[in-house]
Amino acid sequence: MIVLVTGGSGCGKSTWAEKLIASLPGENRIYIATMQVYDDESVKRVARHRAQRADMDFTTIECEKNLASANIPEGSTVLLEDLVNLVANEMFSGGDAGRIVPALETLAKKCRHLVMVTNDVFADGVAYAESTQEYLRQLASINAQAAQLADCVVEVVYSIPLCVKGELPCV
Repeated sequence: MIVLVTGGSGCGKSTWAEKLIASLPGENRIYIATMQVYDDESVKRVARHRAQRADMDFTTIECEKNLASANIPEGSTVLLEDLVNLVANEMFSGGDAGRIVPALETLAKKCRHLVMVTNDVFADGVAYAESTQEYLRQLASINAQAAQLADCVVEVVYSIPLCVKGELPCV
């Protein structure tokens, strides 16, 4: 099963995705962490996420960019947290956002279950600099392709999962 989880910042999507992964069968649970840790706020966010999943028996793989390089064993149950950071890292830290979708397709074939988390960053109505506009275009395209790849797309609103595509998995 492939699931794309989306929602606004702080809506509970990561917590819901972690609960989903914990409810799925599979012995080899992998958490692919894409966040670059560069300030006190990001250190706190990483610590909070690690504490949330402390008892969930995840193996964490740090993969800020080049997702294809992550060594994921065949048949794993994988949580990819998240596409927003991965796209930003590829675009603004010397990577290539064009390699994300092929890596997602390969990962999906390799995994028993794949849960991808992304973020709805498109609704604020602010006019950004061209580099940020290009980032938003790239992220929108990758999100759309990830949604096509997914069996189920879930939007989390105030910690409530709403099924947008497919059937809502039981958590």
